[in-house]
Amino acid sequence: MGLDYWVIKEERQREIQREIFSGFIELGKKLDLPLNVHSRSAGRHAIGLLLEKGAARVQLHAFDGKASTARPAVEAGYFFSIPPSIIRSRQKQKLVKNLPLSSILLETDSPVLGPTPGERNEPVNALVSLRAVSEIKGLSQEAVMEAVIENTRRLYGYA
Repeated sequence: MGLDYWVIKEERQREIQREIFSGFIELGKKLDLPLNVHSRSAGRHAIGLLLEKGAARVQLHAFDGKASTARPAVEAGYFFSIPPSIIRSRQKQKLVKNLPLSSILLETDSPVLGPTPGERNEPVNALVSLRAVSEIKGLSQEAVMEAVIENTRRLYGYA
């Protein structure tokens, strides 16, 4: 769920997306479920709507916004999942550099967002994300993995 402003340019269609997204946010709150949000070219708007609606447990998957746009989401305790494409994405590298470790999750988003364009991504490539985050943060892979496990527990209510 999320907002797609990459494909949808017409304002009325975007408004319909926001209405549907709002409904999913409310449903997640009602059922006490975490929200996995994928927005394209709409990160600021998606985060704004999540905050406005009071969403509590949120994973921002494949976030394509600026690190500065992520700040309010970090302050709200939201998580950002980092795909293996981080090794070829300056935007993702800058995002990780600016995120606290307590906001980071790892993902593969198979079959896309892999380390090599045009090649099928596989779940094992989560290790690529792990290595990249470790390097950017200047931490051991073990320290990053421990944090990611704890973050995952918090997101899904197993803390």
